[in-house]
Amino acid sequence: VQLQASGGGLVQAGGSLRLSCAASGRAFSSYIMAWFRQAPGKEREFVAAIGWTTFRSTYADSVKGRFTISRDNAKNALYLQMSSLKPDDTAIYYCAARRYGAVDGSGPYDYWGQGTQVTVSS
Repeated sequence: VQLQASGGGLVQAGGSLRLSCAASGRAFSSYIMAWFRQAPGKEREFVAAIGWTTFRSTYADSVKGRFTISRDNAKNALYLQMSSLKPDDTAIYYCAARRYGAVDGSGPYDYWGQGTQVTVSS
């Protein structure tokens, strides 16, 4: 599967932004999907993940209550709705996919998008 993230941009603190990830290839609905992010000088970190049929989702503590992950299997699309954004949310955001594993950020993901930059100004 090939992934392409989009929707990043510059937003003021407290604002909102919606990221999208378009997936190509078959059987999108059978993949666990996730968002990760990497801030300058920091390691990549898990943001949120969503399962396939049950639509179970998990979140990093730092974004819980502010971010919502969702997917539309009919459109082969993954989303991340971000609200109450903080300067600490500034990072490149990546979408990722894997067929097997837990619905979380542990273990490797097999497919990655190219990333989209999110910058939150104070």
